[in-house]
Amino acid sequence: MNALAATNRNFKLAARLLGLDSKLEKSLLIPFREIKVECTIPKDDGTLASFVGFRVQHDNARGPMKGGIRYHPEVDPDEVNALAQLMTWKTAVANIPYGGAKGGIGCDPGELSISELERLTRVFTQKIHDLIGVHTDVPAPDMGTNPQTMAWILDEYSKFHGYSPAVVTGKPIDLGGSLGRDAATGRGVLFATEALLHEHGKSIAGQRIVIQGFGNVGSWAAQLIGENGGKVVAASDITGAVKNSKGLDIPSLLKHVKENRGVKGFSGGDPIDPSSILVEDCDILIPAALGGVINRENANDIKAKFIIEAANHPTDPEADEILAKKGVVILPDILANSGGVTVSYFEWVQNIQGFMWDEEKVNNELKTYITKGFKDVKEMCKTHNCDLRMGAFTLGVNRVARATVLRGWEA
Repeated sequence: MNALAATNRNFKLAARLLGLDSKLEKSLLIPFREIKVECTIPKDDGTLASFVGFRVQHDNARGPMKGGIRYHPEVDPDEVNALAQLMTWKTAVANIPYGGAKGGIGCDPGELSISELERLTRVFTQKIHDLIGVHTDVPAPDMGTNPQTMAWILDEYSKFHGYSPAVVTGKPIDLGGSLGRDAATGRGVLFATEALLHEHGKSIAGQRIVIQGFGNVGSWAAQLIGENGGKVVAASDITGAVKNSKGLDIPSLLKHVKENRGVKGFSGGDPIDPSSILVEDCDILIPAALGGVINRENANDIKAKFIIEAANHPTDPEADEILAKKGVVILPDILANSGGVTVSYFEWVQNIQGFMWDEEKVNNELKTYITKGFKDVKEMCKTHNCDLRMGAFTLGVNRVARATVLRGWEA
């Protein structure tokens, strides 16, 4: 099942539990706006190249729409639609005043020079500048984009609308980016894991953890979990996988990854087949890479007691059912990886006020939001007698539905 079908399915199950009117249900599912634009740029060799860029703005009942921009050769409209919808529910679960959006350009950033990427970003911004804005739609980095991309969008947007740092988040610190933003999603994973374990009378200390995906989110989660006494026994990325039952030396692994652009060849553990990473023996499994990696083929072989979804949509609905029967507790992505969008919200607030916070304040506020989000999800689980995924979906959908009705938007 693809990401859009799975997200729609979860939404419909939540709508049924909440007893939503069918007209309201339908209106919540339809995106507010879908934008598709052609971006033609001169390449460094003087030839012209055209790329397709788009933005899906899903819902703005609770505030400006929010979501990343990805540069990837397989930017798929269906996937972007699913992720835009997921952002609507995620911001509502986190209880920050945003709706959901997502966008991207179909390109391979690895094949473009820095100057070509800059020209492409500026042309894309020229095409959508009147459809995004501080109080309309606030983009952020995603796969294949970074703080520099956001700096170019900010500069190009400001040519039309005046200096507007709050139009994007995930910016460089020198242009109004927030301290703590780089680690935010990984730190949110730590706080969400702590909240879940506390519920089960446990703490991070001594837990054996496996992390699939050692990019920004996975590496920060590993570092912070290690600092709190957790033992990362295996980790993988696109280059390979490594295992050490006594616990990997995370500072050494981080250094190796930086120098060698991947975990492959790390001497502090034994190499293993990356495809077996999800079924390694552990207490906590953290998928922090791609969607759909936990499915009916491997769900029966998973040994973890807890799964923390640091990636978007890593678990298929079929796998959900198999794992539920085995008693595996899954902390869903719309809560577990909401640290990034929460600190993006803090960045936006700081930019609007023109008053920047220190890193300790950012991290303390993040912990407050994630812990409260988990508590709110648990309340919905009790109310509707459901698992954490449905608890999170009913919480998010209910908040958006209430805002929609209060604004008089229901059909």
